[in-house]
Amino acid sequence: MKIKHIANTLFLSLLLSLPAFALSLDAAKSQGLVGETPQGYIAAVSANADSSVKQLVDSINTQRKAAYQESATKAGVATDIIAKRMAQRLYQRAESGEYLLQPDGRWTKQ
Repeated sequence: MKIKHIANTLFLSLLLSLPAFALSLDAAKSQGLVGETPQGYIAAVSANADSSVKQLVDSINTQRKAAYQESATKAGVATDIIAKRMAQRLYQRAESGEYLLQPDGRWTKQ
């Protein structure tokens, strides 16, 4: 239960802590440039992504990693556990048309 509460708090923190990137992230998702991964991070959907997409991915993932580490420390669990739980929530909340990376490495459109 404690991890669930922390995961919910983390999700809200991620949404609120990224206001400068929120529009860019939303735009990149809606344009099919980036998608969510099962590890709790985003990735470029195309291997040929331009530098602005790569920069956005790196920036968002750096911020997510820091938030996951902070939550994991508070919960006394490994960072990857928090990240994977967040991935589950992000997959559940994915908007229609957004891309999700499947465990087999395929991108699927929500």
